Amino acid sequence: MPPVKSRREQYSQATKAALLEAATRRFAEHGFAGTALEDVAADIQASRGAVYHHFASKTALFEAVVEALETEMIRQVIEAASTATDTWQAAMTATETFLDHCCDPDYGRVVWQEAPLALGWKRWKECEEKFAYGLIEQLIKALVDSGEVPPLPLEPMTRITFHILGSAGMALAEAPAQDKRRVRDEYSLAIRHLLNGVRRRADSPS
Repeated sequence: MPPVKSRREQYSQATKAALLEAATRRFAEHGFAGTALEDVAADIQASRGAVYHHFASKTALFEAVVEALETEMIRQVIEAASTATDTWQAAMTATETFLDHCCDPDYGRVVWQEAPLALGWKRWKECEEKFAYGLIEQLIKALVDSGEVPPLPLEPMTRITFHILGSAGMALAEAPAQDKRRVRDEYSLAIRHLLNGVRRRADSPS
């Protein structure tokens, strides 16, 4: 049985969660540069010191928001893929769920538009690889193991797929709200066509 948290610990955790929620709204609406820690604190009626108690800097708070958004995206993708009846359908369901998630304005603005600027290209790329890259690698390995795709080198296949999906994520983040569904469906069609091309070759004589 896990230990019972004290009232102080519960309050601290609740404050941190509220700060992350408020910061997500602020970063999504005003961007990293346009968000002040004082505003995030004021949104939950806390002091700036309360922010620094949990996060060393605005950058640290922003990175925590990115990680929370990416964690939720991965959770939804895995949950959706787990309902598929075979590995190919799992990969397709994962792709469609990811594209749906990229239509979310908070996720798109924070992860795809603000993060490369706020964190720097290297750190943003590390964050993306920490979350999406590993999942893509698992899906491709499952497709290879099941015979759905030929046993091509795993690292290049994973990296190419990673960048294809990243292009879709960036395009959806940049698309106006009224165009997101059209852009999402166009990328879905293109990605399915590319992946089906690999799949068909798996059935061809070697």
